[in-house]
Amino acid sequence: MKQRENWGSRIGFIMAAAGSAVGLGNIWRFPYMAGDNGGGAFILIYLGFVFVIGLSVMIAEFAIGRRTGLAAVGAYKSYSDRWTFAGVIGVLSAFFIMGFYPVVGGWSLAYVFKSLTGLMSDAGAIGDAFGGFIGNPVEPLGWMLVFLVFNILIVAKGIAGGIEKAARILMPTLLVLLAFLTLRSVTLPGASAGLEFIFKPDFSEVSGQTLLAALGQAFFSLSLGMGCMITYGSYLSKKETLPNNALIVTALDVGVAILAGVAIFPALFSFGMEPTAGPGLVFVVVPIIFAEMGAIGPLFGAVFFIALTVAALTSSVSLLEVVVAYLIDQRGMERKKSVYSAGGIMIVTGILSSLSLGVMSGVTIFGVGFFDFFDILTDKIFLAIGGMLLAIFAGWVVKKEDLYDELTNSGEKEFGLFNIWYNLIKYVIPIAVAVVAVMGITDIEQTGLMIFGLAIIAILAIFSPKLS
Repeated sequence: MKQRENWGSRIGFIMAAAGSAVGLGNIWRFPYMAGDNGGGAFILIYLGFVFVIGLSVMIAEFAIGRRTGLAAVGAYKSYSDRWTFAGVIGVLSAFFIMGFYPVVGGWSLAYVFKSLTGLMSDAGAIGDAFGGFIGNPVEPLGWMLVFLVFNILIVAKGIAGGIEKAARILMPTLLVLLAFLTLRSVTLPGASAGLEFIFKPDFSEVSGQTLLAALGQAFFSLSLGMGCMITYGSYLSKKETLPNNALIVTALDVGVAILAGVAIFPALFSFGMEPTAGPGLVFVVVPIIFAEMGAIGPLFGAVFFIALTVAALTSSVSLLEVVVAYLIDQRGMERKKSVYSAGGIMIVTGILSSLSLGVMSGVTIFGVGFFDFFDILTDKIFLAIGGMLLAIFAGWVVKKEDLYDELTNSGEKEFGLFNIWYNLIKYVIPIAVAVVAVMGITDIEQTGLMIFGLAIIAILAIFSPKLS
């Protein structure tokens, strides 16, 4: 049996895992959610959830991955055939996310070029330009392909030689770029209003919905529930201390989210723009701000979109690796063959997603285009249920002794909080994540899509012993 790949260094693993956790949501979703849900009050609630629930689940994923030495599907199956479906849900989640994520990564790459060449110097035309760009049947496809090729080349090089080497360059680059943007943003006239929007506690805005939003953000922002951290954990040396590494990864993810907010919102308020989130924030509002800055605007625009591209790339690499690791572990394929096979299919789904925003907008599945279909299916159904199943699996299926053995390195390291952590995983977190799952599923407007997603999970559960 071929020896399993390993991370070359602790710092390399931490950078790769943090890169997996850090994604587009840190930059275009978290800052707005904070400001719109009570500012500092939301951040305090979010920090509580992320370091109690998110961190606990990440520790469990690392432990399960390293204990079994297998990626998502194999890790679940090694304990029980009946749990194979939970791993398959993770692989499908990663695969479907890669159906639309490279499209947005391609947009980011395109906007680096547009910033440097002065194509976004007219603030009044930027909104229409974005609509025209994503509706173009050719240009976004080219950039999406370039972005996917970057992913394929990195993952094909393996763990230490590809993913780790790239992460050691990309993550520090992201932090430096965001710090550079932050220094400029906070020195703009009126920047204090943006800082107030994000950080000033307003507990009158806190409601039950706020708590759910904070809990959902804490869970999903760490790339949990889709097998990424199980897969990355499976390549870990037995010498590594899992709780400490998970804490550092979580802190880096939170730090990037807060840094992104400080980089964007002071500038947004300085130029009198309305706070928003999502693609509208980063591809319309932010470029308008840079256009208003005058001659220096293109430089800051390019820096911002390089940072956005890096955040997208570090996440998408881990998603591709989840699928590739399944093909290697369970199908016996060589790494390069599995990368090219998975990447080839993702090119097709990416093309469908991109065209669904333009010439194929009339082609729908359950009332939505391909882009939204992949997005809703994963964000509202697969990830939440996958996370809930993971917590149940860790608390009720994996032996307590196995977890203790992994988290203390066979008794060589201290983990004084083990019993507290174990009770959280066993009793508290499954209920908390189940609430998020129910809220997400019931929030889906397309009933047919909701039934379809749940039916897939039910079918996988029934036939799980044959899915390895």
